[in-house]
Amino acid sequence: MSVPRTYHLVTLGCPKNDVDSEHLERLLTGGELLPVLQPGDADAIIVNTCGFIEQSQAQSMEAVRELAAGKKPGQTLIVAGCMTQLYGAQVSRDVPNVDHIFGVGEWQQVAKLLSVDVEGVHDIPENAKVNGPSAYLKISDGCDAPCTFCVIPKIKGLLRSAPAGFLVKEAQRLVAAGAKELVLVAQDSTAWGEDLGLPVASGLPGLLHMLSEAVGEEVWLRLMYAYPSRVSSALIEAMAAIPNVVHYLDVPLQHGSESMLRRMKRPSNLAKVHGFVTDLRRAMPDIVLRTSFIAGFPGETEAEFDELLSFARSIEFDHAGCFTYSRQQWTEAFEHDNQVADEVKAERRDRFMSQQQGISAKRAKRFVGQTLPMLVEGIGEDEDGKPVVAGRTYREAPEVDGLVLARGRATPGDRVLVRIDDSGEYDLYGRVVQAGSKDRTPRHARRPQLRT
Repeated sequence: MSVPRTYHLVTLGCPKNDVDSEHLERLLTGGELLPVLQPGDADAIIVNTCGFIEQSQAQSMEAVRELAAGKKPGQTLIVAGCMTQLYGAQVSRDVPNVDHIFGVGEWQQVAKLLSVDVEGVHDIPENAKVNGPSAYLKISDGCDAPCTFCVIPKIKGLLRSAPAGFLVKEAQRLVAAGAKELVLVAQDSTAWGEDLGLPVASGLPGLLHMLSEAVGEEVWLRLMYAYPSRVSSALIEAMAAIPNVVHYLDVPLQHGSESMLRRMKRPSNLAKVHGFVTDLRRAMPDIVLRTSFIAGFPGETEAEFDELLSFARSIEFDHAGCFTYSRQQWTEAFEHDNQVADEVKAERRDRFMSQQQGISAKRAKRFVGQTLPMLVEGIGEDEDGKPVVAGRTYREAPEVDGLVLARGRATPGDRVLVRIDDSGEYDLYGRVVQAGSKDRTPRHARRPQLRT
């Protein structure tokens, strides 16, 4: 292989993969390789794959096959990440045009293959770039949870928390590069620090305090992927007290039937879930809650699915997704009897989402009449040619929730104030009442009490 000068990187899957790809790009550009927009123009093509569920594995294989079919003489095709951690031999067998295969976390090896001196590359460069106003900060990798449906421990291994000092520097780097929001991600964000000997009460809450002090109160901190049994009183107190921790929490619950949760080896005491939801809403009346559920796990009965529907109605999550169970090799549930038929799984998912659509619409109406800070992500025009901006308030996490569409002018990356005039099933609609990012007042001090 000749020494490459350019590369094209394809990232598939979740935000955690985005963080891994950014890490690789810092190594490559620090080693003076240049990114190009089209794979046909690159000396090296790199694919960061996803292998979490069957659908994501299929999408990754399709992308690899397409790139391999279009590979030109002299190009190098490298496939890495979650899918190859599990199915590297299959990729090598089925797609012979792939030149090199790496597993999870082998980014330095990828860089070395491309003749990058990783020892000489500073991984937190001064000229870092952030796409849009938000950036992901991965605080840990791997997971110790025993969930019977999940292949993540096989792919990623056990919990490994990033040191606090590194995370503070990384957060400051992202903010210096233009980020106005840091989205904290992990396989289980609330487990951060346990492997470092920190108790739950002082782990993540303490990290939030450190990050807030490091980046300043203007930068939003958003917490994703909280494990139900680790939503502690200390975490709730920290979220309520730290001015720039947005009042938003994502807690993937997976089901609303205790018998199903026991079979999934998930926290199954739903009274405790109701308890911490009550505590969250008491401490932060404006909090927005997101969750996700699985329909059609092996053995799920109609009665157990009805329990899920009833549970979701009782909590009224602002945002909730429902996914059909994906049978994964190397998981305990792969061998379970009573696999649910695909058409039944799909019907139950659709029934859940139909119910949730009404709940989300009801919850969105709380915001009508409020004036909220919004991070601008895009601009355009309506059908009459008038300017419109699109973005997110604290209510919407990037890539998974709805948007705010507002009449008026702003620049992508700005933080503006938007008056909410109307709401839909997932989106909010309003008008810009203050443009630019001049306001220095912390977000929570400016938000009026929401109607219930």
